[in-house]
Amino acid sequence: MFEVLEGGIQTTVQDYPGRVGYLDLGTYPAGPMDHFAFRIANLLVGNPQGAPALEVTAGGLKARFHDSRAVAITGADMQPTLNGTPAPLWETFAVGPNDLLELKFVKGAGLRAYVAASGAFDVPEYMGSRATFTVGGFGGFEGRGLKKGDRVRLKPAGAPAGQVGRRLRTDRRPQHGTHWEIEAMRGPQADPDYMTAADMDFFFSHAWKVDRNSNRMGVRLESHKWQWARKSGGVAGGHPSNILDNGYAVWTVNVSGDQPIILVADGPSLGGFICNATLIYASSWKVGQLMPGRDTIRFKEVTIDEATALAASIDEAIAERSIERR
Repeated sequence: MFEVLEGGIQTTVQDYPGRVGYLDLGTYPAGPMDHFAFRIANLLVGNPQGAPALEVTAGGLKARFHDSRAVAITGADMQPTLNGTPAPLWETFAVGPNDLLELKFVKGAGLRAYVAASGAFDVPEYMGSRATFTVGGFGGFEGRGLKKGDRVRLKPAGAPAGQVGRRLRTDRRPQHGTHWEIEAMRGPQADPDYMTAADMDFFFSHAWKVDRNSNRMGVRLESHKWQWARKSGGVAGGHPSNILDNGYAVWTVNVSGDQPIILVADGPSLGGFICNATLIYASSWKVGQLMPGRDTIRFKEVTIDEATALAASIDEAIAERSIERR
């Protein structure tokens, strides 16, 4: 059992890859915002990479374990402690009955941390996944973030000793910063039909400030006065960013009027605005670590061949060959 004493800013149960296959029903997959840190946390404690674990946004989680487990914390540094003593990041450690785990608030770069426990968190499956879909209010633990007094079940697990001391190699650990390069592919609605070539050049060269009004539904960027290839939305009417409602890809960049918005884990599945670029699988994890109101992004355009190679590279990194023992 995992007893929540303080839920923090937003702590949710997620799994990977989330609730796939329901975009046509209006449901984005949910799942972790940073799939790299999430999957590594599970790998460290001996769980399947997609097993239910916690996503902690900004910090403030305080909880007590009721039995012995192997635990790993990855992602942003929230100055974690176990019974008041600093706990390691990217490394497995043991907890016992009545041990108190606390994640304070983000120190330095990054925004989200992940907590995996051997055996995995035990929440009901809903539509093929245990991920919390915050917008719909279902999945995870009662369809919401954790709060004081919650008691989350953990599946049975063996003695933690065999997992303790496993850690991600230093050269495999991601570098969190405040200025990010995020790979993306052009389209589906870009130049020359919707935006001008100059618009797209600006998009891929500008350092975009992350707006403070960002969450698991959309990461908003600063507004920009685009040139546009059209004078209006045509049959969709109004502003040239308008199009007839269509399905949105996951991790696409939606341009609503003047403002680009990265549609993330809990985003809308369709709408009537263009999407001028789409993040690739290997880069989406970075969005989970963007600090609203502080960080900047520079998008790097890649080809499909480059995207495929980067995908293989990140999957190669999330593997036992990247784990060592202290």
